Amino acid sequence: MQPELRQRITDTVSKHRVVLFMKGSPSAPQCGFSASVSGILDGLLGEYHAVDVLRDPELRDGIKEFSSWPTIPQLYVDGEFVGGADIVASLYESGELVEKLGPLVQAPSPKVTLSDSARDEFLAALEDPKECVRLDVTASFEHDLAVGVPDPRDVVVESNGVRISMPRAAARRADGIRIDLVTTPDGPAFKIDNPNEPARVKRMTATELSTRLARGDGLVLIDVRTDQERRIASIEGARPLDAELMRELEDGPKDRTLVVQCHHGVRSQRAAEELVAAGFRDVYNLVGGIEAWSRDVDPEVPRY
Repeated sequence: MQPELRQRITDTVSKHRVVLFMKGSPSAPQCGFSASVSGILDGLLGEYHAVDVLRDPELRDGIKEFSSWPTIPQLYVDGEFVGGADIVASLYESGELVEKLGPLVQAPSPKVTLSDSARDEFLAALEDPKECVRLDVTASFEHDLAVGVPDPRDVVVESNGVRISMPRAAARRADGIRIDLVTTPDGPAFKIDNPNEPARVKRMTATELSTRLARGDGLVLIDVRTDQERRIASIEGARPLDAELMRELEDGPKDRTLVVQCHHGVRSQRAAEELVAAGFRDVYNLVGGIEAWSRDVDPEVPRY
């Protein structure tokens, strides 16, 4: 390992009391093992330092040598290597992880608001006094509601006369949630509004893109295809996602509108998700890619 990289890792684990080297970010983990460990930490800590090794291939290999551990994620506490996903899960189950984290561990007290209609629906479903509404919010902010007996490790709160339990790891992600009962074409359904939910990739059609470009909305159109493909066909004003553009984006506002396009919309979806994970909040994928642009907007752009 290069001395510079070793020093960089040493400085990181020394500067922060809890450091998680992972794939992706806590709000957008890129593997199940990273999601598992970040979920455990989310349930225990107010904050911790996460490092996305996918954004730095040198670090991704270097941290394995530094820790003498072959896999990612890797957790450090107070400069000491704790372990990977299986060890962290085992320590969490045994209670040893809470002991290791000590005063850093915070007791979550999420606020959940139930509308009157949602309360009435839940109360009608609760047949056993031991039961409550169980709410889960995954690391990717998928929501699940069920009725059942809470797990002894759950956090339990009360809202509008209804007990609600949730896994400790979901508690901070659930803070501020509002649950309502709404009418849909398929019948009544619960509607969950979660203020903690991160930005997601949105969809934009070729026609919508054409309208917004003509209107001069100031969006950034990003082409993630190969140089060869761009020579065959391109949308005027589209820019390749190269180092120069990334520097420009990182130095600019995170709420700038970004529209990502490729040939059919598959590669651009992945690139758009990476941009969201990097903190950009207004990111669109061009549905159907440049193929849809040629078909629906400008037939003079060659199809291939």
